[in-house]
Amino acid sequence: MKLSDFDFDLPEGLIATRPVRPRPAARLLHAEGGAITDRHVSDLVDILRPGDRLILNNTRVIPARLFGERHRETRDGSGRAKVEVTLIGPEGEGGWRVLARPLRKLAAGDRVVFSDELSAVVRSKDDTEAVLDFDLTGADFDAALDAAGRMPLPPYIESRRPADAQDRDDYQTVFARETGAVAAPTASLHFDDALLAALKAKGVAMTEVTLHVGAGTFLPVKVEDVTTHKMHAEWGEVTAEAAAEINATRKAGGRVIAVGTTALRLVESAARSGQLQPWRGDTDIFIYPGFRFQAIDGLMTNFHLPKSTLLMLVSALMGKDVIDTVYAHAIAAQYRFFSYGDASLLIPDSAA
Repeated sequence: MKLSDFDFDLPEGLIATRPVRPRPAARLLHAEGGAITDRHVSDLVDILRPGDRLILNNTRVIPARLFGERHRETRDGSGRAKVEVTLIGPEGEGGWRVLARPLRKLAAGDRVVFSDELSAVVRSKDDTEAVLDFDLTGADFDAALDAAGRMPLPPYIESRRPADAQDRDDYQTVFARETGAVAAPTASLHFDDALLAALKAKGVAMTEVTLHVGAGTFLPVKVEDVTTHKMHAEWGEVTAEAAAEINATRKAGGRVIAVGTTALRLVESAARSGQLQPWRGDTDIFIYPGFRFQAIDGLMTNFHLPKSTLLMLVSALMGKDVIDTVYAHAIAAQYRFFSYGDASLLIPDSAA
């Protein structure tokens, strides 16, 4: 299975840099039972059945991108330099692993000042990242980060425009509760309170799980044999209540549909024994063609980058030939791609 098998040509104009409004007005490519239908996210009320269950990732994105100045004692006074960091994961009380640009300008012991309220000392550094010890913790850190930080938009958006105040709302789901993600579970961005209420009235149940999406979700696959790729680890939790709800839906004959690849990867991590169990910890599960799904019957997700692990995941769910057809249709029909783009609802034939 080669990386080149998952490549395709995407016109640059189809990369969305802003979401549509209202959120459920986004288009929805519905692939089920061998048919492809062009719909809108608001049509989920008509598509889903009473007794189906949506799995929602309730992680909350932090404004993880910071711009600061490095301070280092030097004889000639040259110890100041501009640096940009993106938080990628906690590392003990007050500590965070970060990606830094330029990383070469940081050394252990340097102080980095991000605002009058927020600064940090470099604890350590390797070839790819650094660890910073911030001078605030808990609610004080959260408040200072909220004031100084910027939403960590994906590179393919950030390269076209900087994050702004509107992204504070656009890049956060309406059910975000558990703080810790540095990237959004983007399929969930299409829901608003009205759509959630309409789905509940239809008899569609919902279960929340938590997977704190990491910056590694944007890292490219660098090996030609995709089976040798090593995934980044992300922290997640499926509570006992969530596991019981999902298992009850499957036992009753309802369909379990993950909203987003993050929710899917988490519940499949919790179901490797063949039965979904309560689960808490880091997962680096890699789903590619040949994977046997244990927990879900379908997936709502956005359209993914060429050669990405997420494109491999949807190929595992639907079959590569089906996904090739789905993506060709999406490009021809001018669907909007990636984090702020349109969505697909993928139901394999076995669950249709």
